[in-house]
Parts: sequence; structure tokens; C-alpha cells
Amino acid sequence: MISFFIAFLCCFILTPLVIRFARYFGLVDDPKKRLHPATTHAGVVPRAGGIGIYLSLLITTVFFVEFTPMMIALFIAAGIAVAVGIWDDYRDMSPYLRFGTNILVAVVILFAGVRIPFITNPLGGILHFDTWCSFGVGGLVVPFCLVSAGVTVVWIVWMMNAVGWSAGVDGQLPGFVMIAGIIIALLAQRFVEADPSQSTVITLSLITAGVYAGFLPWNLYPQKIMPGYSGKSLAGFMLAVLAIMSSTKVGAALLVLGVPMIDAGYTVIRRIIMGVSPFRADRGHLHHLLLDMGWGRRRIAFFYWAVTAFLGFIALQLDSQGKVFAFLVMGIVVGGLLVAIQLFNFFRILTRNPS
Repeated sequence: MISFFIAFLCCFILTPLVIRFARYFGLVDDPKKRLHPATTHAGVVPRAGGIGIYLSLLITTVFFVEFTPMMIALFIAAGIAVAVGIWDDYRDMSPYLRFGTNILVAVVILFAGVRIPFITNPLGGILHFDTWCSFGVGGLVVPFCLVSAGVTVVWIVWMMNAVGWSAGVDGQLPGFVMIAGIIIALLAQRFVEADPSQSTVITLSLITAGVYAGFLPWNLYPQKIMPGYSGKSLAGFMLAVLAIMSSTKVGAALLVLGVPMIDAGYTVIRRIIMGVSPFRADRGHLHHLLLDMGWGRRRIAFFYWAVTAFLGFIALQLDSQGKVFAFLVMGIVVGGLLVAIQLFNFFRILTRNPS
């Protein structure tokens, strides 16, 4: 737990310096100049929170975790994600270009050995993704598992985007990322006797949780700085990789982050049905709908934290089948809530403007 508190202090101290840096170099979000449909704040707010988060993560890890080639690759990949995010904070990039860099980040860590070789089959047994671990090209056998690699890349890219989409209001993202990091550490703790390498996962998970906890006071309403695309994509990347490293507890991560996952899936499906690109930003996320209903920013942030903590507690109690069942129930509940809120807002607007 010392690593958690050191990470907290490091980010808490560095973030005010990042605020000054961001204002000086124009890494800010001004709703009057940047017309973005997903914007929910008023006034000029620095966007480059990922700088302090990444530096705090790196500094703390140096003192508490051995820097193996895999760990070096992890921070190279994370550095790419943050660098792309900082540029996006300065000049909005094409969403397709951002998506391409997400794939690049996933491929970098993939070649370092981080992959999903299997998942527990909720119907019983194990689903192996590393069954076909070689293929031939002109007589040359390539030792590379395409199925495992594909699943890993999809998982990391999905997490980077799904987590990032749930950062619309003050304090929302750092709070639930902190909780998710602690839950992953607790899950990894169960396997540390059988697999001593899990101690690294525990420490890195707590460092990630501590860093975002240190950023949280500066992001609470009224926020002094936003995570920015750099801080959002870094959060999704770290949680995705930690879920893989913690004995591939991908199912547990899906459950713990149930609200962001379901909201993201609902958003993609909704946009496709509407005939627009899944990458096209709008005000249809759950936090937008709750704002439209009159919920305050603090209330929305606390809702995300509370649900994440509750689902984390559930994940610690259930087996694989139970987690799948719980996630399906969450999907029905949250999906129904999203549809109900949209219908409520539609009829409310209709009654106010009957013409």
C-alpha cells in the first residue's frame, strides 16, 4: 500500500505544475472556441492531465517494480498513448487516426508478451486462444498465435475507448479508475502464492489506482484540469493490460467496469442504427442523459464510483459463471435505463414544444 500513497502524493503534487504548463502552452478546452457536442463544462479548462498521470506512474513504478523488458514496453506503449493524447489536446485529431494509434499501442505491448491466451468458459472448461500458435509461409513456420493476438488487440483498443468515453463530467473517470485498480489488485492477490509474478500486478495496480486518486482532487467539481484524451486513453490502456496480467481476469474487469462497457456498447449500436460513424461524438452517453435529466456533476460522478465499487465487490464474490450472469443483468438494467432516459427526455421536450 506504500506504493499507492507514494503514487497519490506524486500525482497530487505534479498536477498543479501541469495545470500551469497546459495554460502556458495552450493545452486548454474553451467551449467558445472548440465546438464539441460532448462538452459539458463552461469556462477555459486545461486538458493535459495525462502528463502528470503518466509521469507519476513512471516515477513511482521505478521505485517499486523491477523494470523488465515487458515493463519497458508497457511504458513505451503508454508513452505513445499519452503523446498522441497531448497532441489531440492541442489540436483535435481525426477520430480514425486516434483509433489507428490505439491499435499501434496495443501491438507494441502485444509483442512484449502481453496477450490473452485463454478465458474461462462460463459454460464450463477453458476457451483457448493460443491453440494455433504457428503458421507457415513458404515453408517458414511463424511462431505467432493470430487468434490470441487478435483478441488481445481488440480488448486493449476497446478498453481505451470505452473507458475514455466515460469521462464527461468532473471527477467521473479518476474515481472509478481508482476503484477498478484496487479491485484488480485484490483479485491478483488470490493468485500470488501460486504465481509470485502476481505481486508485480498487485503493485502496478495499486500504483495506477494511487495516481488517479492523486489526480482526483484537482478534477472534482469545479475541475481545475481534465484528464484529456491522454489521461483517458492511458486509464483504459492500464486497466486493460492489468486485467490481462492478473491471470487474464478479463471477465472480472468487464463486470467491474460494467457501466462504461455497456454505455460504450450501447453508444456504438445506437450510432450504427442512426446511420452515423461509431466514432462520431455526440451527447448520447449516460452521463449526458443524466445531466439532461437535471442530475448534478457531483451526483453523476458519485453514481459511477458507487456502481463500480458495488460491481467490484460482486466480482470478488462470484465465479466465472456468476460474473457472466451478473454482467448480463447489468446489461439489461443499464441498457433499459439508457432507453428509458432517452424516452423521458424526448417526451419532456415534446410536451414543452408541442409544435
